[in-house]
Amino acid sequence: MRCDHVWSDARLATMVGEGLGSVEGGVVAARDGRILYAGPAAEAPRFEAAAETRCDGRWITPGLIDCHTHLVHAGDRAHEFALRLDGASYEEIARAGGGIVSTMRATRAASEDDLVASALPRLDALIAEGVTTVEIKSGYGLECAAELRMLRAARRLGEERPVRIATTFLGAHALPPEFADDADGYIATVCDEMLPAVATAGLADAVDAFCEGIGFTPAQTARVFEAAAAHGLPVKLHAEQLSNLHGAALAARHEALSADHLEYCDAAGVAAMAQAGTVATLLPGAFYFVRETKLPPIDLLRAAGVPIALATDCNPGTSPLSSLLLVLNMGATLFRLTVEECLLGVTRHAARALGLQREIGTLAAGKACDLAIWDVERPAELVYRMGFNPLHARVWRGM
Repeated sequence: MRCDHVWSDARLATMVGEGLGSVEGGVVAARDGRILYAGPAAEAPRFEAAAETRCDGRWITPGLIDCHTHLVHAGDRAHEFALRLDGASYEEIARAGGGIVSTMRATRAASEDDLVASALPRLDALIAEGVTTVEIKSGYGLECAAELRMLRAARRLGEERPVRIATTFLGAHALPPEFADDADGYIATVCDEMLPAVATAGLADAVDAFCEGIGFTPAQTARVFEAAAAHGLPVKLHAEQLSNLHGAALAARHEALSADHLEYCDAAGVAAMAQAGTVATLLPGAFYFVRETKLPPIDLLRAAGVPIALATDCNPGTSPLSSLLLVLNMGATLFRLTVEECLLGVTRHAARALGLQREIGTLAAGKACDLAIWDVERPAELVYRMGFNPLHARVWRGM
C-alpha cells in the first residue's frame, strides 16, 4: 500500500477503546495528511513509503489539544495578581473596573498585528509541548470591531504556525463600560450586531458566554445561544465557576459542545450534561491561580459518564498558563483525575469539546495525522512530571 510516511518501532497510545488504547510494537502510516493505519505492526499491510521514521520504542500519542484558551489579548494583569495576594477577590477586582475590562482596554488599543505578535510566544510554548490544535476565544474587545479583530488575529496564528486553530466568539464575556447598568442592551448588541458580523465573516467555529454573577444571567445567555443557533453555530459555556446559576443545565438544553469550569455544578447539571452529550472541560490552572477551594464534581461526572476534557484556560487574569503538560499534572494532583482521564482529556475528549472528534483526538484511520512522539518509558510520565518536556517530535498533518 502506497503512503507518504511510516512511523515504525513505536508504542502507541491510540486513545481508542478502553483505557489509552495502548499498542506495543506499533506503526502509524499516513497519506495526504491523514492516517492510513495505526496499530500493531504484525497486523499492518505492507507499505511502500516515501519516508520512514524509526521511533526506537518511543510512545506516540495523538497531537495534544488545548480546547479552552483566551490566547489572543493585549497587556497583562500582574498588578491584579499582587492585589489578590493582598486579599482582594476576583469579584472585587472585577467590580472595581479590573478583570476582563482591564484587558479590554489594552486589547481595543492593539492592532491586529500587535495581537498576533503578542500571542505567538504563548502559542509557540504550546506547540513545543506537542499541541497540534488550539481553541482561541475572543471576548476582550466587547465591541464589534475589536471582537472581529481578535478573531482575525486568531485565524492568522494558524497561518503563521503549523497548528489547527478553532475560533470561538465570546462577545458575552463581560459588560463593557459603555453599557454600564444595561446588560440587556449589551446582549442585544451581541446578538443583533456582533454575532451576525462574525458569522457573515466566517470567523467563528462556535459561540461562548460567561454565565455568572459578574457575567450574564441564564436568560441573557439563552438569548445568545438562540442567536448562535440562528446562524448555525454550536455553543459552549463558562458555567458554575464562582456560583451555581444552573448554567450547565442551560448549556445542555442547547446541546452545547462543552460546559467549562464547573466547580459549583450540581447533580442536576451533571445529569443534564450526560443526557445531552456535553463535555465537561475542567480548568485546573484557573482553580489553582485564583485559590479556589471547591472542587468540580468529579465523582458525579464519572458516575454519569460525562466526558472530561482538560485545558489551560490561558488568559491574562486567572490562568496565565501556557503549558498543557503542567495542566495534566494539575488535573491529577488538584482534581484527583487518573492518568487515563488526564491523557484522554487533552486528546479524545478535548476533540469532542470542539466538535472535532471525527477529525482529531485519536490515532485511527481517516483522522488527521497529528502526532506527538515522546521520549518516555510510559505515558504516566506525561502526567507525573512537572517542568519537564519529553517531546521528541511533533507531526502535524503528516509533516
